[in-house]
Amino acid sequence: MNATQEPVKTGAPFRAVLHPHRSLSPRGFLILMTGIGLVSFVTGMVFLAIGAWPVLGFFGLDLALIYVAFRLNYRSGRRYELVELSPELLKVTHVQPSGQAQSFEFNPFWVRVRLEQWRDGSNELKLASHGRELSIGRFLTDDERRDFASVLEGARLAARGSPRM
Repeated sequence: MNATQEPVKTGAPFRAVLHPHRSLSPRGFLILMTGIGLVSFVTGMVFLAIGAWPVLGFFGLDLALIYVAFRLNYRSGRRYELVELSPELLKVTHVQPSGQAQSFEFNPFWVRVRLEQWRDGSNELKLASHGRELSIGRFLTDDERRDFASVLEGARLAARGSPRM
């Protein structure tokens, strides 16, 4: 499994937590903001020395906007999806950054794991049963969705007691 899927030992035979990828760690964020802050401060002081003092304020504004953008990005990274599978139930829980959760339940005997492929190489992972469809893993990369679809289908077949294909 890739880094976005974390198998956990519980009563359910299969459990995965899907997280959006964030390439910049909190330490990296601190280093980046310190670097941008230093460059902005030094450059702002140069403009201040030549008499263009309003430019200093714009450098401060740029720094504040970059900080806000990163904080909003990290907030959206707190969302995740929990996929739990047992012989009786396939349960998917979408958890928003605010902590609000919404759960969807499927019978593992009737649900189909569908990976729809598009011409441009992208894909969409869906669970379908009785005319209902649920898209999962939207924040994953195409390769991660492809891998997870394979793992989930294998786990679903194992939970049903079916031989793997």
